[in-house]
Amino acid sequence: MSDTIKRKLLVVEDDPGLQRQYKWNFEDYDVQIAGAREEALEIVDRDQPAVVTLDLGLPPDEDGTSEGLACLEQILAKAPHTKVIIASGHGARESALQSISLGAYDFYQKPVDPDQLGLIVQRAYHVYDLEEENRKLATGQQSSRLNRVITASESMNKVCNIVERVAPTNVSVMLLGASGTGKELLARALHELSDRKDKAFVAINCAAIPENLLESELFGYEKGAFTGAVKQTVGKIEVAHGGTLFLDEIGDLPFPLQVKLLRFLQERVIERIGGRKEIPVDVRVVCATHQDLETHITENLFREDLFYRLSEIVINIPPLADRDGDAVLLAHNFLNKFNKELKRSVKGFSKEAIAVISGYHWPGNVRELENRIKRAVIMCEGTKIDATDLELAVDEMEEELLNLKQIRELADIKAIRKALANANGNVSHAAKLLGVSRPTFYGLIKQYNINL
Repeated sequence: MSDTIKRKLLVVEDDPGLQRQYKWNFEDYDVQIAGAREEALEIVDRDQPAVVTLDLGLPPDEDGTSEGLACLEQILAKAPHTKVIIASGHGARESALQSISLGAYDFYQKPVDPDQLGLIVQRAYHVYDLEEENRKLATGQQSSRLNRVITASESMNKVCNIVERVAPTNVSVMLLGASGTGKELLARALHELSDRKDKAFVAINCAAIPENLLESELFGYEKGAFTGAVKQTVGKIEVAHGGTLFLDEIGDLPFPLQVKLLRFLQERVIERIGGRKEIPVDVRVVCATHQDLETHITENLFREDLFYRLSEIVINIPPLADRDGDAVLLAHNFLNKFNKELKRSVKGFSKEAIAVISGYHWPGNVRELENRIKRAVIMCEGTKIDATDLELAVDEMEEELLNLKQIRELADIKAIRKALANANGNVSHAAKLLGVSRPTFYGLIKQYNINL
C-alpha cells in the first residue's frame, strides 16, 4: 500500500517497546503514536483518525485506568464517530465493561496478538466506512451514482440498479409508479448517467397543458400558423435535441397527438405547426405515468404501437410503503433540508414520531412525506418533532401471513431496516436497538442479503 493512500491509525501507548511493535504490525497504515492523553487529543484534533487503539494505563496513572478512560471520553467528545479499540491488561472484565459503556468500539486484553488485533482494526475501519456512507445517505450526501436518490430498501435499490444499467443506452424508458414516488427524479438520473448529460433535459407534463396548446408546446409552430402566432416558436422536442425528453403523465396524451408522436418516434423528424420542412431531431425519450396503459389500450384510449415504442424498458417504482426503512431515512433528509431553508434548528424526531413515520402507509408517497415534514418543522414548538406535529393516523392492521418461517424472516428484515433508519445509519446504534451484538447484526445482514 503506497504512502499516499495509507489510512491514519492513532496508537495511544506509553511503552516504547509496544510502540515499536505497533509500528511494525501496522506497516500498511499511517501510524501516529501518542504516549499521553494530551498528545493523543492533539493528533485527534489534527488528523481526525477513523480508528484509535488506546492503552488504559497512561501516565500519570500507569497502573490504573483513570487516565485512559478520561482519554477515551475526550476522544469521543471530539470525534464521536471514531472507533476506539481498548487494548489493556488492567482489570480486564471491569475495564472492558466500563470502556464499552463509555462508547468504546471494542476491547482487547494484553498481551497483544498482532494477527487478532489486526483483524479487529481492519473490521473497525470497515464499520466506520459503512456508517460514514449511511450518514451521508441520511443527510442527502449519498455517494450513490443516482444523484439525489436516497434509499436503503432492497426494492428501490433494484430500481436504481436498473437505471444505472439502462442509462448509457438510447432505449426509450417507461417509468411506472404512483404519484409522488419520484418518477422525474429517476428520469433525471437516466439523463445524468448517459452520454447526453451535457445536453438539455426537457420535461413536459402532458396532463398539465390544455389539449389545444399541447401540440404547439411539443412540436412548435411557424409564424402565422394560427391567430396569435406572431413569431416562430421552437417546440419542446426540438429544444431537447441531443438530450433527453421526459414526457410525464403520458397516459393523458390526447389520442390525435399520439399519432403525431408515434410518427416522430418512427422517423425521428418533426414538422412545426404551419410548416412544411421536416426537421431531424435526436432525443432520448423517457416517459412516466401512474395509469394502467394496458387497460387504456383495451379501451382504445392509448395506441398499442405507441406503447411499445415508448416502453422498450419498463421500470416499476415501488410505493413508499413498500420501501422498508426509507420513510424514516427520507424524513431525516427532509428535516435537514427544511431546517436550512426555513432557518430552523429542530434537532430530530421523538421516538413516537419515528414510530408514526414508520407505521404510516403514505398514500401520497415521498411527496406527502416531504410536505408533512415541512409542515412539522414550521409548527414544531420543541427541540424535536413529536407525533402530534405530524398529524397522522396510523393503521396498524397488516396482511395476515400463515407461514411461520416467512413471518419470522419478514419480521427480522423489517426490524433490521427500521433499526438502521431509526439509528440514522449508525450500525452500532442499530445493533443496540435490536438488542444484539455487532457480529450478530452483521450475520443477519449477510443472511438476509440486506444492502447497507
